[in-house]
Formats: sequence, C-alpha cells, structure tokens
Amino acid sequence: MELPGVGTPKARQASLREHNLALVARSVFGAAEPPSRATVAAATGLTRATVGSLVDQLVAGRVVAELAPSPGQVGRPAVPLVPAPRTVVGLGLEVNVDYVGVRALDLSGATVAERHEDARGVAGVVGADFSGSDPVRVLARVGELAREVVAEVEADGMRLAGVRLALPGLVDARAGFLQVAPNLGWESLAPVPLLGPLPARVEIANEANLAGLAQLPFGQFAASGHDGTTFVHVSGDVGIGAAIVLDGELYLGRHGWAGEIGHVVVDPAGPRCRCGATGCLEQLAGKDAILRGLGLDPGPGSTRPAGPEADGAPAAGLAPVARALAAGGETADRARAVVGRAGKALGTALSTLVNLLDLDTVLLGGVYEALAEDLRPSLEAELRTRVLASPWERIAVRPAPVAGYAALTGGARAVLRDLVQAPVEYLEHLGTTRAPS
Repeated sequence: MELPGVGTPKARQASLREHNLALVARSVFGAAEPPSRATVAAATGLTRATVGSLVDQLVAGRVVAELAPSPGQVGRPAVPLVPAPRTVVGLGLEVNVDYVGVRALDLSGATVAERHEDARGVAGVVGADFSGSDPVRVLARVGELAREVVAEVEADGMRLAGVRLALPGLVDARAGFLQVAPNLGWESLAPVPLLGPLPARVEIANEANLAGLAQLPFGQFAASGHDGTTFVHVSGDVGIGAAIVLDGELYLGRHGWAGEIGHVVVDPAGPRCRCGATGCLEQLAGKDAILRGLGLDPGPGSTRPAGPEADGAPAAGLAPVARALAAGGETADRARAVVGRAGKALGTALSTLVNLLDLDTVLLGGVYEALAEDLRPSLEAELRTRVLASPWERIAVRPAPVAGYAALTGGARAVLRDLVQAPVEYLEHLGTTRAPS
C-alpha cells in the first residue's frame, strides 16, 4: 500500500522543471530582439544559474541557438539567443476542395520544404476537384507527399517534431475524427490511419482554424494568450470558414466546431447548399458563387491555369474575376456588381458575429485576400448598418497578412507552438534534459 504523499516531492520538482523550461523557451521565442541569458532571467524572475542550465538544455536539443556576442561590449559579452533555424520542423498537411499540400516550417518560421498538388495529380480521382472523392486515395496521396517532405528535411539534418492535418469541416480533434466535410462529400472518417506511416504524432484540425492561427505574428505563436490580439479571419474558397481569435487564443467552442460561418443563413429563400440547408453564405459569397455570377464554370479545371506555377494556389481560381475587374467598361461593371453582392452577403453574416462577440478586426483570407479592395465597400456598408456599436467603433477590414496556403502554415506552427509551450517532452525524448542547478 502506497503511503499518502509518497512521490509528491518528485512530482512537484518535475512539474517545476517543466514550467521553468517552458517559461525560458517562450521568453526566447517571444522576444522582439534576441535576448541574453541575463535578459531571460530578468524577464522570467528565475535565477541566472537556473536560466543558464535551462538554456543549455534548449541549445543541446537544438531548440534555441546562440549567436555571436555583440562586439564592443565592456566586460563579459552577452550571447544573444534565437530560435534555432533548420533544426526542428513542424509539418502542416491539408486537404482542400481544390488541392492537397504539405509544408514544413522550422523554428525560425521559415518554410524549408513543401509540396502542392491539385486533383489532376492524384491517381484515381475523377473530376476537376476533390468533391465526392475517395478519402482513401486522397489521404494516401497526402501521406506520400508528407513522406517526401520528411525525407527531404531529414536529409538536411532536421528533425520532425509533429504533424497537423487540416480538413475543411467539423473535426473532433480530440478523437482524431472527421464528422463531416460537406464540400468534399466525406463523413464519419478517421483520417490519420489513411495517411500511412509517418515518423511523428499526427493530429487533425479544422483548416479555417489553422489558417487563423497563421495570422498571429510568428513570435507570438509561442505565447500563452491574453495578448490583446482579437480578430476574425475569414477563409474564402468553395466553402467559407472563420477562425475566431480572442486575446491571442483560438475560440473553438464546446466541440471545436466554432467558426462555420459558411453555413450561416443569409437568405432563407436562397439556393440549396451541399449541407442540405438553403441560403448559406457560401452559396452567395463562396468562390463558385462568384464565378457563376460572371457566367463562368466554377470547376477548377476550367478556371485555373495549368502547370506547376498554378498548382494549388488558393487564389488562382478567381483569376478570371481579377481580369474582369481590370478590363474596364461593362465587363468590369458586371464583375464589380457580382463581387459587391458577395461582399454584402459576407458583411451580413459577419455583422452577426461582431454583434455577438464584440470583435473589431476582420481579416480576409483565401480567395478573399486578392479581392479585398473590391469586397470592402459593400462589406463595410453592411457592417456600418448592422453592427450596433458602429457609430462609436469602426470595424477594421483588411487582407490577411498570411494568405497563401495559410492552413499549411498554421498547421506547422501549431506543432512548433506545442513544442515551445511544453519543450520537456521533446527534450526528454532526445535525452537532453536534466535538473536545473
């Protein structure tokens, strides 16, 4: 029989070490300028000896790197500390309606390897996109692309920390289960086993949420939240998703399903959606709806240029719209009217979100990033009309700072964020942790 309290001191010591190691890592990653050990000690309140020991562990694990001391300093020169480049990578995977992709980011935030492919490159997929596709074939191909990227980064001496798979639909991240992805025609699916073997843990998430995470400044992704960054990021494509970020943290809702703004009803008498309802926002403001408004075939095979320069580019499907807007005359007038109607529908849906959550910033991502200036007039007009607080508080509407393949970036960052917020598990796996002095 175990006596009460036996083992508790060791548990407390381990917990304290984990906490302090994470505190030091976040201090380095979140710093505006490369800090020294003394700067980290002052910022964290830890002793210099403790910080020195913990930094040594992070350096040994190639999570943190040391720069050359600054010249011209009096006394012992301070050694600046930075996130280690090209040592550890997070891997983001994505299945979208128009493309699949893989992106590897290192701890400095740089993309070190990536692959993108549309439906034309996936064997056994019938049609111009992945709507109604076989998830077994599609996810197997994503796994192949991921293994290519892993082989590339490992050949360059980098180590994989983890993997996030972004999917467009209701995702139960805790169970690793996709409930439904209406625009893919997938439901009741455990996607991770279908990827095949990968040398790190794979988790899944909603693609719009990961795209929203990508909009946070890179150093900030390692923070603990409550930093004053609050916005809604709207990802426009065939479907429309939203990521709600409150004080630097994603708001996920009870089941992790928050942000499905594409299925907010804007016009109850509107067209039927793939989800079964009528008048959903994506049927009035999604990419396909905008193309149809101009009399264009929404299929990516007919609206996107062929060739490697166009593979999977999220905004490429609206290239005909951009050309029409730039054409002048009646063609441009018609295009502006179509985009204006989409902006009005988008503004109607967003005004409800703003009234409910007291948001002050809207970031337009995906295909909306390229159309932001043309969407803005009608979108902002709806916000001014429908947001109760608009006479006193202007809602900022601007293009998302990270637009191209944002969910891939967000997925890789989510892996690296987990490592920086809790580095002890990673370092113990490498055998580089020890009790601080």
